[in-house]
Amino acid sequence: MPFIMLTVLIDMMAIGLIIPVLPALVGTFTGSQADQAFWFGATTFAFSIANFFTSPILGGLSDRFGRRPVLLLGFCALALSFFVTALATALWMLIVVRLFSGAMQSNASVANAYVADITPPADRAKRFGMLGAMFGVGFILGPVMGGVLGSIDLRWPFFAAGTLALLNFVYGYFVLPESLPPEKRRLFTAKSLNPFASLYDLSQLKGVGLLVAVICCSGLAQFILYTVWVLYTTFKFGWGPAQNGWSLFAVGVMSALVQGVLLGQLLKRFSPQRLAIAGLVSSTIAYVAWGAITEGWMMYAVVGCNLLGFTVTASIQSIISNAADASTQGRTLGAVSALNSLMAVLAPLVGAPLLAMVSHLPQGDWRIGAPFYFCAALQAAALLLAWIHFRGARRTRLSARAADASIV
Repeated sequence: MPFIMLTVLIDMMAIGLIIPVLPALVGTFTGSQADQAFWFGATTFAFSIANFFTSPILGGLSDRFGRRPVLLLGFCALALSFFVTALATALWMLIVVRLFSGAMQSNASVANAYVADITPPADRAKRFGMLGAMFGVGFILGPVMGGVLGSIDLRWPFFAAGTLALLNFVYGYFVLPESLPPEKRRLFTAKSLNPFASLYDLSQLKGVGLLVAVICCSGLAQFILYTVWVLYTTFKFGWGPAQNGWSLFAVGVMSALVQGVLLGQLLKRFSPQRLAIAGLVSSTIAYVAWGAITEGWMMYAVVGCNLLGFTVTASIQSIISNAADASTQGRTLGAVSALNSLMAVLAPLVGAPLLAMVSHLPQGDWRIGAPFYFCAALQAAALLLAWIHFRGARRTRLSARAADASIV
């Protein structure tokens, strides 16, 4: 577990470095805030659409050849994409390199499959939380470093991120062990090339059902937030790279605290199902608050109050992982990643136009929060679907127990 946690930490630091500065870099090639929002959405769309089609493929390849070589491939792709982005001289170069990076990189889903390989089902929610904490720590260090470097030169964070990705490749090549033994590997079939087939198989897993729709609604809300966060705070509060870096630092601190420390304690008292419901309630409220606030410091207050919102991903992921067998963890979690990538494809198509529509409004206007109000509606739908699913699953279990008791 320490090996894969360090791998994810370095990976997320590299990704976090560019978050505060990528919208600003896009802005150097555009002439207005509306154009900046549109083309930033286009670069996000390019990464996500490529990732949607390749995530199940990379997950299937990790089931066939092991997790380690697929992770190494992803680190190489990240490093190359960061260096090319740093040297980009035109907008089309940014879009092309994001397409390449999205197609070759599926580190998050493969890392989750790695954890599933080495963890008993009963402990997976806690272990996924530990991995999520590394994502959080990466977002503590990465955006702050990116904001500081970006305030000096917008291209420096991309060179730093590429260097970190190369460091991760070296670490993975010489230190990271393989988690999937040969006897648990499965053949790579033509079906693995079809991302829609993998999504269908995911929906057919026993115990998953409506959770696919929950992932869709919650994931779309989350990716809209990622798409508009930096531009939203820029338009509404006049923030620059440094302030955005610190705000993402706060998100990372809370993510690491909740998933790395509190989640294990919460799981001793509550099931993953109950934590998922509570987290969806908390995050629905948080989205409304983020959209309605009128002062920049309030962003931090909402992040601090949304503790349970950071438990949703690990809780639902553990339920889905436990529904799959040992030989299909890569494909199953690759399908989850593909589903999230599909939502990431849709996010800029929804979030960027919503933000562009209100970009002309004066700073502090509550209407600039339109994308967040839409996210709140999506999260409320996810909450309803999750409640229906868990209630139905509980009734099924009780009926099965009653039937077994009558037979005895």
